[in-house]
Amino acid sequence: MNNQVVLSSLAMDLRRVAMGYHRGSKKIAERFFEEALKRKDEVDRGKVKLYVSKLLDQLPDVTKQADGQRIAEDILMYSTLFQNAAMKMGEKGLKL
Repeated sequence: MNNQVVLSSLAMDLRRVAMGYHRGSKKIAERFFEEALKRKDEVDRGKVKLYVSKLLDQLPDVTKQADGQRIAEDILMYSTLFQNAAMKMGEKGLKL
């Protein structure tokens, strides 16, 4: 699958995770996080820039914090970063 589509889908899954944690729906958030981790594995690492690859590597550790609101904020940040990378790829067809 196209990296732009995969990163956009990952961003949407992460946004749902953030909303789940923010609303206190930990079970729903965890389910969407599982989906996000599967989506993460679909990214062709050879076609993305190093910073995107590093963000993908750091993603599984984000939910290991105790504070659900902090998790929601961090996940939302990752979602935004991945969405921005996907948009940049679409605009210029660049390697991100």
